[in-house]
Amino acid sequence: MKNKIILILVLFLTLNVNAQEQGSFEKKVLENPEIDLLFSYYKQDGKHAAVSGGEGTEELIDLASSIVINLPLNVNDVLTVDAGISAYSSASSSNIDPFDGDKKNGNIVASPWMASSGASKQDALATFSVSYTHSSKDRNTIMGAHAAFATEFDYQSIGFGGSIAKLFNEKNTEINLSGQVYLDTWKPRYPYELESFYLDGLNENIFDEIITSSNLSYNPSAFYLVTDKKRNSYSASLAFSQILSKRLQGSIFMDVVKQDGLLANPFQRVYFADKDDFFIDAFQLGDDTERLPDNRFKLPIGARLNFYVNETVSLRTYYRYYDDDWGVSGHTASVEVPIKVSQNFTVTPTYRFYKQTQADYFAPKETHVSTQEFYTSDYDLSAFDSNQIGLGIRYSKVEGLGKIYRFSIKSLDVRYQNYDRSDGLKANIVSTGIKIIFE
Repeated sequence: MKNKIILILVLFLTLNVNAQEQGSFEKKVLENPEIDLLFSYYKQDGKHAAVSGGEGTEELIDLASSIVINLPLNVNDVLTVDAGISAYSSASSSNIDPFDGDKKNGNIVASPWMASSGASKQDALATFSVSYTHSSKDRNTIMGAHAAFATEFDYQSIGFGGSIAKLFNEKNTEINLSGQVYLDTWKPRYPYELESFYLDGLNENIFDEIITSSNLSYNPSAFYLVTDKKRNSYSASLAFSQILSKRLQGSIFMDVVKQDGLLANPFQRVYFADKDDFFIDAFQLGDDTERLPDNRFKLPIGARLNFYVNETVSLRTYYRYYDDDWGVSGHTASVEVPIKVSQNFTVTPTYRFYKQTQADYFAPKETHVSTQEFYTSDYDLSAFDSNQIGLGIRYSKVEGLGKIYRFSIKSLDVRYQNYDRSDGLKANIVSTGIKIIFE
């Protein structure tokens, strides 16, 4: 979900650096400070919660907001500051400890289909980043650098990177090279029964209800606490863009991504086919957490093609092929059709299709065996396809929508998206973006 939450935060963020020269007058890269206010509401549900071993509710609600400030430092340089927070409530993650609710006179309380009332039910993701771009006087070279920080209850991330773009052929051709490094640290949370057994055995209080002559053999011997709490990600990107005609623009891109460290999630359970089942209430006690290799190599390659049909309609298309050394390959295709229905209104219907193969280490609940080295029942690594349809509405005026003191509201964006995955995961997203110019 982290990756989805982070994508929602930047849904409407665009940064356009256009170079112009008029006689001897050097135009600024950015004339005035700009502020983007971004808000989103995300809701999902499904039946394959990874926290409970691939079975259980995936209900989640997320409210996110961020502010992006673009500041012209001088004629050629721009500083961008982006700060955001995402507060979520998750029935799935609450079941890291499904036994922390109040007992109700013998009624079933712990269940993979119910949210626990514990602290892990809700949390917040906070993000902060700053970036700097410098454009040459002829606007044919653009260099940038950025740094980022993010934190939530079990994870912290520090990132930094840089980029350089070169424009040729009277700015009809552009080559962009960028690189990023993210150094992340887990603060591991484990399934409560596994950590309790590892530290105290069957003397832990939660096992009082299952200490009978028939189930004294609960012994998740495969489980252990992780020692490597780091996750490092390194990526390099190369993009080539070309204006092909007055109506047609195309681009191709390639990313190379390498990850190492703790790539498994410490609180996602796995249940083995060769182990007996034990329960407290309706919740099955875990046999282990997912175990995955400590390195991964990813290679996405894609292309974009944008066609200007007329002054009313444009067509934006996108395709990406993805492959990694965990056995996952995928295809993404999307299309957007901005339609200018009036001088001030633009309506954009969108569609996105995605299909992927299953990772080598995935299997449904109680399919893995305890002698395997790697295993997961996280359906994000299963074979599935998904469809996402949406509609965006943009309202803008050259003179602005309104003005408060020296702040002029230039545009308002609203977008709705519906996501449907073949394994039963469904989601709805509503996002808004407000652009403000400080004059």
